[in-house]
Amino acid sequence: MVGIGADGWQGLPETSRAAVEAAEVLLGGSRQLDLVPDTGAEKVRWPSPLLPNLEPTLAAHHGRRICVLASGDPMLSGIGSTLARRLGADRLRILPGVSSVALARARLGWSAEETEVVSVVGRAVHRLARVLAPGGRVLVLSADADTPAEVAGLLTERGYGPSSLTVLEELGGPAERAVTGTAETWDRPRGAALNLVAVECAARQGTPLLGMLAGLPDEAFEHDGQLTKRDLRASSLARLAPRPGELLWDVGAGAGSIAIEWCRAHPANRAIAVERDPARAERIGRNSRALGVPDIEVVTGAAPEALTGLAPPDAVFLGGGVSTPGLLETCWAALRPGGRLVANGVTLQAEQALAAGYTERGGELVRISIEQAAPLGGLSGWTPARAVTQWSVRKP
Repeated sequence: MVGIGADGWQGLPETSRAAVEAAEVLLGGSRQLDLVPDTGAEKVRWPSPLLPNLEPTLAAHHGRRICVLASGDPMLSGIGSTLARRLGADRLRILPGVSSVALARARLGWSAEETEVVSVVGRAVHRLARVLAPGGRVLVLSADADTPAEVAGLLTERGYGPSSLTVLEELGGPAERAVTGTAETWDRPRGAALNLVAVECAARQGTPLLGMLAGLPDEAFEHDGQLTKRDLRASSLARLAPRPGELLWDVGAGAGSIAIEWCRAHPANRAIAVERDPARAERIGRNSRALGVPDIEVVTGAAPEALTGLAPPDAVFLGGGVSTPGLLETCWAALRPGGRLVANGVTLQAEQALAAGYTERGGELVRISIEQAAPLGGLSGWTPARAVTQWSVRKP
């Protein structure tokens, strides 16, 4: 697999040229194949859609010397990562080129340590919202020529209209150019499809600033009251202990706050939010997009029936309904070894179910009481919320 930049054949080092020249079949997108001169190899364009046809395409050329052409660094949101997962890294020899991210940082003078990278290639531009912070620097890998305007619109909508944008087109090639402006005044015409958007984040005064740790303000979520409140949410997520790449089931998700904060913990995290009420299920989608994790899967249906066929989770959160017959047992059976289950309850029936689970499987059983200061006559006093019983346990 050879990474090739916008500078084409002349920009390839000798080892990469030799790999291309030795191939009997060149696989790649139209742009990459057009950058390579005729070497006698058969040029084959990737089919569309790619993923369902990937194995058949490779199988059609079994036994021949195949060279895959990729853009820049094949392992940066590229075909290299897909092939490594599907075929195994031991079956690949990867000769990377300079990535668009490295070229962009070089042009801008941004260090790798201070730069976030967000890909919206084949993904929603809302993913950018997860990393927004005043003073932050973000490189957005664009899907096409429409991405810069979409980025500008999202930034303006989220209160980051003053952010400066630099669109870097055709990096490393003869047609390279940079277009600058601010998000809230962005009116530049569509440029090259091959581009990257550099964002220097600046927020308008009064814009809510959201942290990355668990416990976002309740006001950050659209909800109808069915929301795991901030302090209890922080406690629940601490015990769910999200780790990169893990899958969470948020059962009885309400506004989706647990699933959303789980996914905000790391860009590789995944979540399935299960909610029986259709209006709330739609609301979860809106909240996930607004808070930068639009890839959360929402399943509309009542548990435990709605859990049938879902991918096995690394963690399960039950924010309610724990006394529903068979629910705890179904979630426990589905949980992967080493997985964590956290369940909250406020009713006597829920407490009984949680106590029974604790007796049978151990873990930690706590009661959480929260009081908030509120006006009391002309003074202030404490207003208690309902005490919540929380059971957390790790599966052997």
